[in-house]
Amino acid sequence: MIQLRIVPVTPFEQNCTILWCDRSRKAAVVDPGGDLGRIYAAVAELGVTVEKILITHGHIDHAGGTAKLARELKVPIEGPQEEDRFWIVGMPQQSKMFGFPDVESFEPDRWLHDGDTVTVGEETLRVIHTPGHTPGHVVFFHPEARLALVGDVLFAGSIGRTDFPRGDHAALIRSIREKLFPLGDDVNFVPGHGPMSTFGDERESNPYVGDYA
Repeated sequence: MIQLRIVPVTPFEQNCTILWCDRSRKAAVVDPGGDLGRIYAAVAELGVTVEKILITHGHIDHAGGTAKLARELKVPIEGPQEEDRFWIVGMPQQSKMFGFPDVESFEPDRWLHDGDTVTVGEETLRVIHTPGHTPGHVVFFHPEARLALVGDVLFAGSIGRTDFPRGDHAALIRSIREKLFPLGDDVNFVPGHGPMSTFGDERESNPYVGDYA
């Protein structure tokens, strides 16, 4: 089965996630926004081997450490969807805008599309394109574990911001209601910030996108 460890990184306390396959002990680092020392420490503690980096979207707190981590570990980068290219190309400008140390842009080894799959060891996750917060945002979903990594699309009690360039509030609501909630109320999700929740809890009580919103 697939396992996870959340490693908060950057001043934004972004939920970088280490996903690994129990059988093979192969792992993926999802959204390494920075603080690579913390990520390396968690990988060493878990005793797993990182085989790739997965990216939900191109904002600096999620992807700022990607180029350096990929180079040091000699692993490929998969994601996001190509509509986020402008965010990744502009990574150095993002670092100045948000007061981050200088960071590098990068070219993913594989842009992802809705319906694709990615592997972590012997485990397979579905790729769901979920525009709104950014145009190329993707979610990683493991059906058997009832687990989704949703980046900044949905949070416990909130939803992603849409006031950044090419954000789209209506598209974000559609992504949540038409692509995520139908996966099932029992799906646990790791948001980009804050505590985990379930789609059922958010349908019941989320003031922005719940059934009674």
